Amino acid sequence: MKREQTEVLIVGLGPVGAALGVYLGRMGVSAIAIERDRHVYPLPRAAHLDHETMRLLHLAGGAEAVAAASQPLSAYEFRNAAGELLMGFTPGGELAPTGWPFSSMFHQPTLEHALRARLAEMPSVSTRLGHALKGYEVAGEGIVAEVEGEGGVYEVAARFIIGCDGGNSLVRRSAGIALDDMGFDEPWLVIDTVLKNGVTRLSTVGLQHCDPARPVTSMPMAPGRHRWEFMLLDGETPEDVTSDEAIATMLAPYAGAASLDIERRAVYRFHALVAEKWRQGPVILAGDAAHQMPPFMGQGLCSGTRDAANVAWKIEAVLRGRADESLLDSYQAEREPHVRMITEMAVSMGKVVCTRDAEEARLRDEGMLAQPEDARMKGMMTLQGIATGILAGGGAVFPDPGHGAARLDDAAGYAPILIVREDCEAARAFADAGGFTVLCRDLPDPQGHLAMLLGDAPAVLVRPDRYVFGIGEAAVLTAAWAHYLASGVAGAPAAAA
Repeated sequence: MKREQTEVLIVGLGPVGAALGVYLGRMGVSAIAIERDRHVYPLPRAAHLDHETMRLLHLAGGAEAVAAASQPLSAYEFRNAAGELLMGFTPGGELAPTGWPFSSMFHQPTLEHALRARLAEMPSVSTRLGHALKGYEVAGEGIVAEVEGEGGVYEVAARFIIGCDGGNSLVRRSAGIALDDMGFDEPWLVIDTVLKNGVTRLSTVGLQHCDPARPVTSMPMAPGRHRWEFMLLDGETPEDVTSDEAIATMLAPYAGAASLDIERRAVYRFHALVAEKWRQGPVILAGDAAHQMPPFMGQGLCSGTRDAANVAWKIEAVLRGRADESLLDSYQAEREPHVRMITEMAVSMGKVVCTRDAEEARLRDEGMLAQPEDARMKGMMTLQGIATGILAGGGAVFPDPGHGAARLDDAAGYAPILIVREDCEAARAFADAGGFTVLCRDLPDPQGHLAMLLGDAPAVLVRPDRYVFGIGEAAVLTAAWAHYLASGVAGAPAAAA
């Protein structure tokens, strides 16, 4: 049987697998990326991207196309059967400190086409559509996989295999990795529609109708599209709710059938699951293969993109001998608490929405309505970064203060960034040893985000996934970074002194 050699085998080319492939390709890692389907799935699935994810997708070459085919939410509201506001969220301004909108309702096929186009520009990555993983075995420090393509079955020997192959991941199942069920399993009908007569949106507000008679989600999508989700009632089957008559009846309170075309109708079960292991030797999981969450926070694809941005540069550092393999253990240690926090919040929101008992709903309403309305409306959530893989005082999402007329991210690339207040030439001595992009502090910073972050400190070191690693003396930061690469633990005795 024919055997090919590569450093990384990526299984699954949805947005997470494609972004991961671009990150690896930007660093010159050799990879084979396989996808069972020949074409991008043509219908929308994920709906929402937050500003952090847009920034990471910009590094992967997908954000501009998405931004041109997306629209922000003015608010995200949870209302009871009487239309009273139970709670809600509004953006903190037009743009977040990353330079992207706080929330973007987007069109997933547009993103996937853009990412695959960028991936095709990566000379070290071979993209193979219509090729399916049949199985794999761990062999020494790597794996040997069987892949079936147009010409039959062939083998791929790789140092790492990364499962980006969704909730039913063959990569995960073959490794025998179990899932931790966080206790949420509800069936919903999802209806995606295309608006007629040039209408670009029915509303600027994402709405959860917390009606015990039937909970409903109403969500603006990309321009010209709108999604409704209807919770299935006890005893209902997919066949009961997906007929034209049933859908017309459910949509009637919200839109006339003549004003839209139904693009997709499908029943899904919303889950809350987290893989017990995200890395097992040369086997790594990302995206839905590693975790699944209810959609009430719109963080599923966002979380998968963070996975890709976190693990890609660590793989490259290990492959090139700049990091010990133990660095890869930091992937789950850093990402899982973040994912569990988001999933727990999504489950909590889902329980508010999915309350079916009328008396429980009444008590829920009374408790939530007892708060003043301004206390029920909060700023659209900006997540809190990471708690490990950083020095004390680090962990926040790094703002983009600009670089000339462009973004700092364009100048820095997918690499660690060392920004110094002065003596830039001396700081460049660190670049060769650590692979840093070194920038001086004479950056535009029109909103003052960098100045607020740095204060009087002489330097800041930013991870490739755009979390602040630490703030302080450049020599101390770079020494701590070297220790982190060698051990997977941030900081060193000398750095902490």
